[in-house]
Amino acid sequence: MDKREVTRSLLAALSITGLILASFWILRPFLSAMIWATTIVLATWPSMTSLQRTFRGRRAPAIVVMMTVMIFVFVLPFWLAISTVAEHIGEVSSWSASLETLEVPPPPAFVEGIPFVGQKAFDVWRDAAAGGWHALAAKLQPYIVQIVRWLAAEVGTVGALVVQFLLTVVVAGVMYANGEKVDAGVRRFGRRLAGERGEHAIEIAGQAVRAVALGVVVTALVQTLLAGLGLWGAGVPFAAGLTIAVMMLCIAQIGPTPVLVPAVAWLYLTDHHTTATMLLVWTIGVASLDNVLRPYLIKRGADLPLLLIFAGVIGGLLSFGLLGIFVGPVVLAVSYRLLEAWVNEAPDQAPG
Repeated sequence: MDKREVTRSLLAALSITGLILASFWILRPFLSAMIWATTIVLATWPSMTSLQRTFRGRRAPAIVVMMTVMIFVFVLPFWLAISTVAEHIGEVSSWSASLETLEVPPPPAFVEGIPFVGQKAFDVWRDAAAGGWHALAAKLQPYIVQIVRWLAAEVGTVGALVVQFLLTVVVAGVMYANGEKVDAGVRRFGRRLAGERGEHAIEIAGQAVRAVALGVVVTALVQTLLAGLGLWGAGVPFAAGLTIAVMMLCIAQIGPTPVLVPAVAWLYLTDHHTTATMLLVWTIGVASLDNVLRPYLIKRGADLPLLLIFAGVIGGLLSFGLLGIFVGPVVLAVSYRLLEAWVNEAPDQAPG
């Protein structure tokens, strides 16, 4: 009798495991969109309910407005930026090949007077002008070629990327329409799985998702928008592709400086001193924005290690493509918060 019970339990567990794995395999093409849609809905649910009150309690118009905003914020900019990169990918290759012939002029005198970094920047610039660009260009060119090839490969999937973003918008619309039911169902699942601890784990996961959406993604999008406007206004070549790079760096908590500072240097090198100075001032403002905006927003979520966000961005990018820069930090943030809660909880302590 015991052997029959063991066999029955084992077969039941194997059947349930098989169904779960098969379901994940079937839903695998949609998982990125579902995770990102969940992130957006959790972060913007108060905005949606506020719009619903504006429309006298009608949810459908509020959902339409939210989905339209998402299309303009996520789908349209990505499509335009990647399409621009696709059109100019050949020019990027030609530009990288011409690096060895680029001459570096002497640094302007005012660079030495810039507070904190002026003397160091002046010395590096002066040494580059005296020693020539050729040796450094020869070292950089293979890496630039690799980056160009990677961009070309990613651009080839622009259609799939746009479809993923559109799918994200659709899934978010469904979640907006059934938000209360989804929330209640997830909480019941957590309680059914592990009692009060399960429901508490669901709340922690929601806080982590909200922290990524508000403290990381919103700040990164604002910085990216401002950086893109600065690059476009200054007439920097390949501004759309550089804006995508800024967004990746901002989400990874590195900031826009690695893209904007070389753009400023390029403007100085091409004798656009006034424009370069204006972009330099703009760069300082954009780079400093996260010191003000991120702490304000992150108080509404939960603080997360910067290394965790960086690993999530890089790992998500390598695993899921461009959409992974959003999905990776969310997954790692949720896992980190759940592990942290489990480690810090005493063995006999029930969550309050």
